[in-house]
Amino acid sequence: SGTISYQMMSLRCLVLEASIAENKASLKRTHPEVWSDSPNPYDRKRQDNCPVGLKNVGNTCWFSAVIQSLFNLLEFRRLVLNFNPPANAQDLPRNQKEHRNLPFMRELRYLFALLVGSKRKYVDPSRAVEILKDAFKSTDSQQQDVSEFTHKLLDWLEDAFQIKAEEERDGEKPKNPMVELFYGRFLAVGVLEGKKFENTEMFGQYPLQVNGFKDLHECLEAAMIEGEIESLHSENSAKSGQEHWFTELPPVLTFELSRFEFNQALGRPEKIHNKLEFPPILYLDRYMHKNREITRIKRDEIKRLKEYLTVLQQRLERYLSYGSGPKRFPLVDVLQYALEFASSKPVCTSPVDDLGASVRAASLEQQGPSSSDVPSTSPVQRSVIHKPFTQSRIPPDLPMHPAPRHITEEELSVLEGCLHRWRTEVENDTRDLQESISRIHRTIELMYSDKTMVQVPYRLHAVLVHEGQANAGHYWAYIYDHHQNRWMKYNDISVTKSTWEELERDSFGGYRNASAYCLMYINDKEQYLIQEEFNKETGQILVGMDTLPSDLRDYVKEDNKRFEKELEEWDVELAQKAQQEKLLSQIPRAPAPSPAPEQPSRTDISKHLKEDSVQAINKALAEQEDRGPEAIMDTVMLTPNMQGIIMAIGKARNVYDRCGPEAGFFKAIKLEYTRLLKLAQEDPPPECDYRLRHAIVYFIQNQAPKKIIERTLLEQFGDHNLSFDERCRNIMKVAQAKLEMIKPDEVNMEDYLSFENYMEALLYLIYAYQNNKELLSKGPYRGHDEELISHYRRECLLKLNEHAAALFESGDDQEVNNGLIIMNELIVPCLPLLLVDEMEEKDIVAVEDMRNRWCSYLGQEMEPNLQEKLTDFLPKLLDCSTEIKGFNDPPKLPSYSTHELCERYARIMLSLSRTPADGR
Repeated sequence: SGTISYQMMSLRCLVLEASIAENKASLKRTHPEVWSDSPNPYDRKRQDNCPVGLKNVGNTCWFSAVIQSLFNLLEFRRLVLNFNPPANAQDLPRNQKEHRNLPFMRELRYLFALLVGSKRKYVDPSRAVEILKDAFKSTDSQQQDVSEFTHKLLDWLEDAFQIKAEEERDGEKPKNPMVELFYGRFLAVGVLEGKKFENTEMFGQYPLQVNGFKDLHECLEAAMIEGEIESLHSENSAKSGQEHWFTELPPVLTFELSRFEFNQALGRPEKIHNKLEFPPILYLDRYMHKNREITRIKRDEIKRLKEYLTVLQQRLERYLSYGSGPKRFPLVDVLQYALEFASSKPVCTSPVDDLGASVRAASLEQQGPSSSDVPSTSPVQRSVIHKPFTQSRIPPDLPMHPAPRHITEEELSVLEGCLHRWRTEVENDTRDLQESISRIHRTIELMYSDKTMVQVPYRLHAVLVHEGQANAGHYWAYIYDHHQNRWMKYNDISVTKSTWEELERDSFGGYRNASAYCLMYINDKEQYLIQEEFNKETGQILVGMDTLPSDLRDYVKEDNKRFEKELEEWDVELAQKAQQEKLLSQIPRAPAPSPAPEQPSRTDISKHLKEDSVQAINKALAEQEDRGPEAIMDTVMLTPNMQGIIMAIGKARNVYDRCGPEAGFFKAIKLEYTRLLKLAQEDPPPECDYRLRHAIVYFIQNQAPKKIIERTLLEQFGDHNLSFDERCRNIMKVAQAKLEMIKPDEVNMEDYLSFENYMEALLYLIYAYQNNKELLSKGPYRGHDEELISHYRRECLLKLNEHAAALFESGDDQEVNNGLIIMNELIVPCLPLLLVDEMEEKDIVAVEDMRNRWCSYLGQEMEPNLQEKLTDFLPKLLDCSTEIKGFNDPPKLPSYSTHELCERYARIMLSLSRTPADGR
């Protein structure tokens, strides 16, 4: 089955970041693609030799990041491409491993072959992904995070190669190339309850804790030493502790950075966003068993230096934060302030001069307005307000600035000399401490830089990045191109050049919600890992299709043929469209027929392109010279919009004939706007409301922006159905040219046309659906068709979600906030209502569409404030609980009087009772 079921996202364990989980009620949910392919195959065509991307087939960015990192290891690529399934297992798999792993290896080979030789910009990994995901189907509530998918992937590869190795062995122990490539060994040496022990263990991906450490070496040091170090070297110690020493490092060394922890207080997993630095070249000599003695000496020296460093930092802190109270200041500043105080001269002034204005103002406020300011006839007198501070006695003379009052010149001279000398001493002491601290830091940094400790270099090959929170996120990879000496960013279908600076910003953490969760280093001395293949006969480098085995070469050629066929079909389709447009533009004006004995039947505007309709319209236009533009209305039935345009063009014919199409267009559009403005100013009865007949009347009455009205008029004058004669066609082309000059971001018609209506409609539909459901529970004929209300409720939610997303994309603070208000107050509370009935598949798909719309932002660049708002909002949107969440406060529905409601109802019923022109 292609349906993938996941368990409900639980706040009690690490969430599967690769996809939205299934809820506790085992609700089956589909995973539609976050985006769809462009209909234009040229948008999907690979440019030159640019690396091929991987399509995201529904929250599979984790798969793309892992696979691309492995694919770009040329030795790993060769192993996969040249893998041949065991002969005895091809027809009848002997066990579960063969039944599962061998099909996966087949699909992985196909996928790698396409990544090598495809002419497509990106390829679809669905078949391999489904096999891998299928292994994680579970009936319990346990979950696996994305790292477990990586473990599973490597386990399957190991098993597949082991099956092949066992088949080919000749009495010797088979060697598994996956084990040789990814697995190493370490020696665990320690003491457990006073007893020493030594164990050799194998490791693959090496886990490292991130919290509390600033760089990768600190993480490694903590991972290599556990418990009390002293107990390891002492006899008869009851303490426990152990050291890890690498005895054999794999060619490809992978570190898992644990950036998730469970918050006991909040009862949910949280991501650790701390900054963690890692180098492009990592020297591992200090962790090797052969260097254990010298490393222990250096560790002891570093420990002693750090202890001394702590003492120096404490002493420096006393200089930089001096004082015994809650507020501390640098001691050198305190001495400077004291020196400035001692050197100040006491300049006195009378408080009557300095405070007189404020005292007089206080007295006036206390006594009220003077008799000259207030008329004698005024009966109101301000009561006296007692203000103890303003009424207190005037203090004695005070200096303007703090200064010593009683100090002799000799005393001042001695004090200034002392303060100057003390300040100099403090400055020197502070500088000496800072220099000593810097020297110790430098000594620690260079502790392992001698020649004997830089013999095991590992070069950073790939960095797998996660952006988001513990329960939602996006993955991509930075991979080093060892032959071009540059970093590349692999983000699903997008493969772009990058830099170390960009990698630092996205991977170290501490800047945004993005950080590395996996580092892949390769032995810098093992060139075969990244060495390209050579043709042994010619000595030339093999590239592209030449590196593939014959069966895979044929497979890629077939796929490329299918893609070339898509390109050809697209070219043919475009050529046909161009030819049709050319022929339509060359159709001559039809001659006017004799008057028909009967009036033509009424038809909609789309049928005017038929020959008889065109002839009738041309006849009416010809008669305008004598009878006016209304002649055409007697011949055919047009929509109200088209009627007005035809009349305006007819009235503008003199300007058109004298000055050309553009002048005629401006005259016609002015006439039409004047007519509509006049209609908007009238007050017709409800059943003849002009707003229902013409959108521009509605816009004018609702004070729509000028750009909205202009855009709508241009669209009506640019209608393709206006090709009645040469005059109409030329004016139509002018309008279309004007439309093309309007940038897409200047006018958002969809927002204006529907946003407010959908806001109001959603509230009614939510309550209507719930109330209707209660009515239907009392009898099948008590309510309306449930599917009908469900359909429009769903449409409203989708439209509002799209509108809110567009506001968020704008980046404007006010619009972003408005978009999030719509989501938090309208969309999010409604989603559980759509997930209650697991049989309503359309509702479930709609919810997934809305969630995927917002999850797609996780891999995009955005300002830190937008990232923060998105991070706060996403957990609310992705909460899959099926418990019905009512609104915190029921939304306030618009209040209408009985008369207003009757009028609105009458208008709607009248519009529903009208039969459209096409008879539907």
